[in-house]
Amino acid sequence: MRKMIISGCCGHMGRVVTDICSCDPEVEVAAGIDLLSQPMEGFPVFATPAVCAVEADALIDFSHPAALTGLLDFCVGRKLPAVLATTGYSEEQLAQIGQAAKSIPIFRSANMSLGVNVLMDLVRRAAALLGEDFDVEIQERHHRRKLDAPSGTALMLAHAAASTLPYEPEHVYDRHSVRRPRDRREIGISSLRGGTIVGDHTVVFAGRDEVIEISHHAASREVFAAGAVKAAKFLAGVDGPGLYDMSHLIAGERGV
Repeated sequence: MRKMIISGCCGHMGRVVTDICSCDPEVEVAAGIDLLSQPMEGFPVFATPAVCAVEADALIDFSHPAALTGLLDFCVGRKLPAVLATTGYSEEQLAQIGQAAKSIPIFRSANMSLGVNVLMDLVRRAAALLGEDFDVEIQERHHRRKLDAPSGTALMLAHAAASTLPYEPEHVYDRHSVRRPRDRREIGISSLRGGTIVGDHTVVFAGRDEVIEISHHAASREVFAAGAVKAAKFLAGVDGPGLYDMSHLIAGERGV
């Protein structure tokens, strides 16, 4: 039985993670961390990680980038593996994560969905095959409460395409302020926010007289929560510190 601490347990995603864990015979929620400190059934909730003394095998974070420093200090001090499923980290925070990963196992992904990570692999292959003959545009749609734009997943997809293109592309997020034709070496990224859209991502390869679109639609937040729990179980079994992502999890499940 793997014991988990859920950071952001009182939020929507934290509650979904709790529900996933309650249905998994291999997992038990040992404690929660949340500024709201609302009572949760079956485990104690602490306002900050500093006051949490509960033993666990891994921590899952679906909270806010502002909580990162406290969580990393807590996990490094306890030698506790951490799954960071929060998005919107700054470059400085990403450096913090990299430093902490020298001491503990950290699993970080802007999207915990298996399908999205398959999408990234398809995007890499398409970009390598289509090269300079096709323009690359990325469109993402999320619910009205999402704070960051573009989404972390959109940026991951842009980086996936860029990794196999035969040139160094420029990411373009806003076209309304510049009146000029699209440069051939751009990756355009556009965002839509509205309603209760869980998460839609489409990568468009537009060539001469033909267009290829590769898309992923998330019907519920459960896909992200399930992926985070899988990641926590994976981390609890790794031997040493390091920075891990979905590619490591997928390879581990396949026995690669």
